[in-house]
Formats: sequence, C-alpha cells, structure tokens
Amino acid sequence: MKLITSQDGTAIACWQGGSGDPLLLIHGTTGDHTAWISTLSLLQQHFTVWTMDRRGRGLSGDNHDYALARECEDIAAVVESIGIRVHVLGHSFGGLCALEAALLTPNIGKLILYEPSITLTGSNWSAELENRLQALWQQNAWEESLLLFFRDLLKTPQAEISALQSGSGWISRVAAAHTILRELQSIDRYVFAPQKFQALKNSTLLMIGGDSHKRRFKTAGLLQQCLSHSQRAVLAGQQHSAMRSAPGLFAQTIIEFLNQP
Repeated sequence: MKLITSQDGTAIACWQGGSGDPLLLIHGTTGDHTAWISTLSLLQQHFTVWTMDRRGRGLSGDNHDYALARECEDIAAVVESIGIRVHVLGHSFGGLCALEAALLTPNIGKLILYEPSITLTGSNWSAELENRLQALWQQNAWEESLLLFFRDLLKTPQAEISALQSGSGWISRVAAAHTILRELQSIDRYVFAPQKFQALKNSTLLMIGGDSHKRRFKTAGLLQQCLSHSQRAVLAGQQHSAMRSAPGLFAQTIIEFLNQP
C-alpha cells in the first residue's frame, strides 16, 4: 500500500499489482479498492493495475471541505505520482470523477467510463429519497442507508444485493455509507458542459450493461456525441456491476480496448 498526497493534503491509499502498462481503477459510491477483487487477477495478467480508496473510506483520509473537484484532484494526483502515462477506468460516480480528472492532467492515456453518474437525462434521486436517507442517518442506521441506495436508487436486483451482503466487502461498504449523500448531491448538482471536453483527445470506451436502465444508454449516446474519440461496448446480460457478475466478460472488454492501436 502507498499513500499519495492530493492537492489539498488528503492522503489517498493506493495498491499496485501485475505487470504491463499502468491501469488505474476508480470505484463507485459505497465502494473501495476491493470493489475490483473479482476481476483484478484477470487484469493484472495484462497490466500493472493500480487501485485506490477514494477519500472518506478505507485507508484514505478525508477533508471536511468536500467537493467533486477534490475527488478529481485525487485521481490526477495518483496518476501523476505513478509517473508515466496511465490508463484510467472509472465506474459509476468514479466514472464521472475520472472524466473530469482527464481535464486536469495530460498523463491519462485511454479512458474507460462504465456507466458514469452523469444525469444528462434525469436520475432516480428525489427529495423524498434524500429525506429518507437523512432520517436513517439520524438513527445511525448505516446498513439500512446502504440498502436504500442499492434497492431504491440503483434498482439493484435482490439476488445481487444478497451476494453483496454475503461478501467480504459488505462491512467496508457499510463503513462508507456516510459518503453516499454527499456523492449523490454532487451528481445532482453536476452540469455536463460538452464544450469543456471538445479538446479531449483521449480514446474513450463507454461501457454499458445490456440490461441496464434505458437512461444509461441515453447518457452514453450523448457522451459519445461529445467525446470525439469515443466508442461504446454493451455488456450482454449485465447491468451496473459486471465486474462482479461477469468478471471474464468485463476484463476481456477492457483488455481488447486497451490493446487497440
């Protein structure tokens, strides 16, 4: 494990394994670096894979002055610390952070965005859900907060929720439940500005689960229009967490994209 200091002084915990070109994996809301455990060994056969705990969870630090911009600076700091051009894969909220981080450093190579949390066409977040989450917080009901996030917001199938609950990472997800609201609020406030990305030259893969909500496809379509060097990959039979539900398919899609000239 290595600690990398971000721009505001927050320590970001990172892990490294495998060999080949560097690939940094950015997890989504409620996750930490262990979110990739099912697919990590497959990717490490082809790349030097870096994982990180985003701020506020695991072994990373935090700062009371939270903002989406700080998350993006964290990614840029890790990329620049690695010291050479780094491919970056971001999932969900991590995908949004990775996209914005690509504007902060020239050291990002190819970019993979798996259903980034950009509400171009609206989201399932509502004042009613926020009030329910706040009420659970007041009761210190962190696990129920986490279940509300998966069940009522992401519409995660019960079978996948049960698999998560029985896995070794559930405890760390419960421990990170206090970060859910601030990330959802960041998504809700975020305004995608296409003009910001007109000069972005990174080859970009937009990954979508074939069985994901249609709004994911609308978001991917609009992103593809805005990102001139982008392409789509639809993961048949999958939804928002193919790294767990279909690790072989997930890894192979990434390997094929990164091996393209």
